[in-house]
Amino acid sequence: MSRDLAEVVDALDRAYPPRLAESWDAVGLVCGDPTDPVASVLVCVDVTDAVVDQALADGVDLIVAHHPLLLRGVETVAANTAKGRLLHRLIKGGCALYSAHTNADKVRGGVSDALADALGLHRCVPLAPEPTVPLDKWVVMVPEGNAEQVAEAMFRAGAGALGDYRDCMWSVVGTGQFLPMDRARPAIGAIGALTRVDEDRLEMAAPKSARAAVLAALRDAHPYEEPAFDVFAQVALDSDIGLGRVGRLAAPMSLREFVTHAAAVLPQAAWPIRAAGDPDATVQTVAVCGGAGDSLIGAATAAGVDVYLTGDLRHHVVDEALRAGSPALVDAGHWATEFPWCASAAELLTEFGCPATVFQPSTDPFNVVPS
Repeated sequence: MSRDLAEVVDALDRAYPPRLAESWDAVGLVCGDPTDPVASVLVCVDVTDAVVDQALADGVDLIVAHHPLLLRGVETVAANTAKGRLLHRLIKGGCALYSAHTNADKVRGGVSDALADALGLHRCVPLAPEPTVPLDKWVVMVPEGNAEQVAEAMFRAGAGALGDYRDCMWSVVGTGQFLPMDRARPAIGAIGALTRVDEDRLEMAAPKSARAAVLAALRDAHPYEEPAFDVFAQVALDSDIGLGRVGRLAAPMSLREFVTHAAAVLPQAAWPIRAAGDPDATVQTVAVCGGAGDSLIGAATAAGVDVYLTGDLRHHVVDEALRAGSPALVDAGHWATEFPWCASAAELLTEFGCPATVFQPSTDPFNVVPS
């Protein structure tokens, strides 16, 4: 069984929406013909020569990588450049390439959740939630025969969008009542006559920023000169997506025990996990962020966690953070904190109908340690 590459890309985009990626990021399909069939996939953190070697040797149709190959300073993909050479090999071998980076970091079921799951954390929430868009809830009363035209006009103006869904609305039929006075120009009924009309009550959400456009569309499409409607500003809630996760261990342990636990459950890189803090301090609330997460030390401190685990921590950053009262800090490595996601991405693809395997050898560039 195989799927067209376009179908696989669509499934990946639904799982890891590109709109969640940071503005500087480069995610999505890098190379490949959308009409080509995909029967097998290889998932990895980094696109290295070894990854391409295995993909071509195994006849893999698609590589799904966490780190974008063409992220920094690429002005050419000529075959005599390091990255261009890899792309030329993939194209000649009929193997497509797709990357899911910061979008996969933020989404539920992505890098952050895979890392938290590996450590056994429970009741996880984002460490740095994505800001939610301020929304209005619109309630509009429309004669039954005009409900569709009013709803469509409001949709075109920006209403009815919820996440990856469009034209979202709830409606119920009721009875509207009004009494036109002398200066009124009723579309239905007559001056001085109490009128009752079967009306649809339409409810839909819209961004607050679209309020003026939605109102103009409503008035333009509605048959009444004085449409009956309400607008409710919704309370902003914390998003369930975002960078990092905060959760709890099933039982408290010392920092020393936590570091040993992390080393046992996370993939083994060439160099060991290291921590900064009181080794005998008790930890139970844990913040994590796959990859380079020193920018979220402040968020971890504000969250009041006992320990923050991430990768690529630097000497001066850690020293200053501890002086300022940060939690204990654990550097578990960039590759090792992102690798657990590969298994979840492979499972997603396999369930979609494209059997996927994970490139198991470490692609951490630091591969030599004292013997």
